[in-house]
Amino acid sequence: MFKFSVPNMSCGHCTASIQKAIMAADPDATVSCDLTARIVDVDSTLDETALAAAISDAGYRSEKLAEVQ
Repeated sequence: MFKFSVPNMSCGHCTASIQKAIMAADPDATVSCDLTARIVDVDSTLDETALAAAISDAGYRSEKLAEVQ
């Protein structure tokens, strides 16, 4: 599982766009967005680079916070 900080995620539309982009890259991913903390948790078989690219493709800058096994 990966945790990403997404500082410019500010509304429900933002979270939906990020979830949609990640799910397009990995339909089996589990995505959870904490809008208040601006954190996205992703459980996926994709690596950090691919997940960050999906978030970027949705129009958001992200920074990996942690990888939890």
